[in-house]
Amino acid sequence: MTTLLLNLLSLLLTLAPAAVPGVRPLPAPLSVARWWDPPPTPYAAGHRGVDLSAPVGAPLRAVAAGRVHYAGLVAGRGVLSLALPNGLRTTYEPVRPLVAEGEQVTAGQVVAVLTDGSHCPAPCLHWGLLAGEAYLNPLTLLPRPTPRLLPTGPSGTGPAGTGPAGTGPAGTGPSGIGPAASGDG
Repeated sequence: MTTLLLNLLSLLLTLAPAAVPGVRPLPAPLSVARWWDPPPTPYAAGHRGVDLSAPVGAPLRAVAAGRVHYAGLVAGRGVLSLALPNGLRTTYEPVRPLVAEGEQVTAGQVVAVLTDGSHCPAPCLHWGLLAGEAYLNPLTLLPRPTPRLLPTGPSGTGPAGTGPAGTGPAGTGPSGIGPAASGDG
């Protein structure tokens, strides 16, 4: 039942407009090292966020205006959590926060810097999204691309230099989101 509710909530958020169109935690194109993989039950194994490849020292931006819910250490890692006006909470780790608990932030404001200590083989940002205690897919906060028709060739591919029709540059998905090098991070 919990899985059904989480999936329904995720679907509703996916259909809702983005929190702040155009604001990403890192510059585009985003490179996903590991995708969101919700667990079947609250305490089962899964991946409760997405891992975005980025170099140590990369500036991280608030995806929406909000209030700093937490800025500090959790299990030895720097964590930043922002409470958004719509009741959602977004999290970033491992980071060195540049803002303090209780501080108001604006969409696009640099709020932290990526540090060492991620669970990925290479540096990455673990980005999460919560509604209460339920974990959601943070990619639903990203701006959605404007649909457009592309001509297709005989093999079903788009114009030269692109991947399958409508997916963006070769190797990436919509909005320039694509997988990083192989591995599940």
